[in-house]
Amino acid sequence: MTDSLPTLKEADALRADIYQLLATLLRQPPDAELLSWLADLDIEQDGSRLAECWHALAGTAQKADIDQLQRAHFRLLVGVIQGEVVPYASWYRNGELMEAALVALRRDLRVLGFERSEHTQDPEDHLAALCEVMAMLIESDNPEQAFFFQQHLAPWSVNCFDDLGQVETAFYAALGQLGSAFMESEQARLISDASHTPVRIVEL
Repeated sequence: MTDSLPTLKEADALRADIYQLLATLLRQPPDAELLSWLADLDIEQDGSRLAECWHALAGTAQKADIDQLQRAHFRLLVGVIQGEVVPYASWYRNGELMEAALVALRRDLRVLGFERSEHTQDPEDHLAALCEVMAMLIESDNPEQAFFFQQHLAPWSVNCFDDLGQVETAFYAALGQLGSAFMESEQARLISDASHTPVRIVEL
C-alpha cells in the first residue's frame, strides 16, 4: 500500500513543520516536552534574520518557566475579553472581529474543501488556524498554497507577529520575531516561485 500524500522536498517539509509549530505556540503555551525541544535546537548561523530569530527563541526556551508562560499566553493572546495581541485577520484588516476578511476566508476554505473543526471555538481567521491550513496545503503539495498565502496571510500576518514581537515576555517576543521573519521569507519564496512558473499559452 502506497502513501497517498506526495513525497515532500526537504525544504517544503520544513516549511510545513514551521507553520505547524507557529500554530501550536499561538494556540496554547508550550508543554515541557516542546519547551525542551526548542531549548535544544541546534541552529546553523548563516547570518540570516531567520536564523537569528530561531537562536533567540531557543535561548528564551532555555530560561522559560512553564507556569509563567501559561499566564503570559492567556494575557497576551487570549485575555478575558481579548489579549494584548488580537491574532485575527478581521481585526488587522477590518478593525473589528468577524468582518469581511473572515467572510472571504470562509469562502475560500469551502472551495479548498476545508471544514471548521467542531472542537474549536475560534473563528477561522485566527492566525494559528491559517498557519495550520498552510501546513496542510504544503503537505498535500496543493498548488493553491501561494494564492491562499497572498490572500489571507500576506496582508496582515507580519504586522501581527511584529506586535507580538514587542511584548515584554521574552519567549513570546522571540516567537513574534520568528513568525515575522518566517512570513517575510515565505513572501519572498512564493514570489520567486511564481516568477518561475511556466505560462501556458492557449491558441484560440
